[in-house]
Amino acid sequence: MTTLSRLLPEHPSPQQLNLVIAGSGDVPAVVTAAPRLQALLEKAGHRVTCRLARRSEWSVGRFHPQDGSCADLVVVLGGDGTILRTARWMGYEQVPVLGVNLGTLGFLADFAISEAEAALADIATGRFRLVEHLMFETEVIRDSVTIHRELGLNETSILAGPPFSMIEICLFVDGEIATTYRSDGLIVSTPVGSTAYNLSAGGPIVRKDLDAFVFTPLNPHTLTNRTVVDSAQRSFELLVPRPNEGSACVVDGLLITNVVAADRVRIQRAPPRFTLVETRTHGYYRTLRDKLQWGGGIHGTGSRAPSAGEASDGGGS
Repeated sequence: MTTLSRLLPEHPSPQQLNLVIAGSGDVPAVVTAAPRLQALLEKAGHRVTCRLARRSEWSVGRFHPQDGSCADLVVVLGGDGTILRTARWMGYEQVPVLGVNLGTLGFLADFAISEAEAALADIATGRFRLVEHLMFETEVIRDSVTIHRELGLNETSILAGPPFSMIEICLFVDGEIATTYRSDGLIVSTPVGSTAYNLSAGGPIVRKDLDAFVFTPLNPHTLTNRTVVDSAQRSFELLVPRPNEGSACVVDGLLITNVVAADRVRIQRAPPRFTLVETRTHGYYRTLRDKLQWGGGIHGTGSRAPSAGEASDGGGS
């Protein structure tokens, strides 16, 4: 678990927590909700810093207070994109995040604004879990020199780009050639990112707390090229022998650099871990059921999931 925060599952939290409210200053709902939540938390005796910034202003940098203290919890108002930017902003000093959904789908921003107060009450009494998630580093190496290094949470993508012809992408695992994809690109996703771009491209959903990378080609020329899942303990390199003029490397939706011939893109597990707060009422499969509308409730027949006993005996007479 992270050592920067004083939160401990199954233990009451300190009476005064150092809290940060983060969100996009471009979103009216966030601008409205942030001061209300700040007032509520300060009334409860917590020390609160509100950090709203335009999306273009978020970058890796000093996230925690300048007095040398560290945030115990970051309450992110927005959607999954806001959480990605917050994780990048925290950089190598990650602390637990409570995601409050003011966006649309929200796999990471799991709590509704109406649930925020109850979730914070659960944190105060220790009724929560801290679930750690894989982060990665992407290096672009040109002529044996690292020209860019980026910390990420969701995925690294190599995109063919203009003039939109297929490219070849060679995948090396621990220095050994694994395969060569002929496709419109390749997504290298973490389990957290498996419900993002990877899912849209037909890749699998992988449980968020697993240490693995998911390799999903975009429109592969060879139909036998399918998604591969491998251990995050390995080192991966991508090589594009003949890129298009517009071929690019993208990390968590951020354009890192165009890719030229002989560039090597190295992807490996990063030292920090992204940490999400889960309460007893919000677990992994509940989130999938709610967000993907799994189960019988999608046709208006009720959204309550059956218990294990009900499932085993057919749900009653």
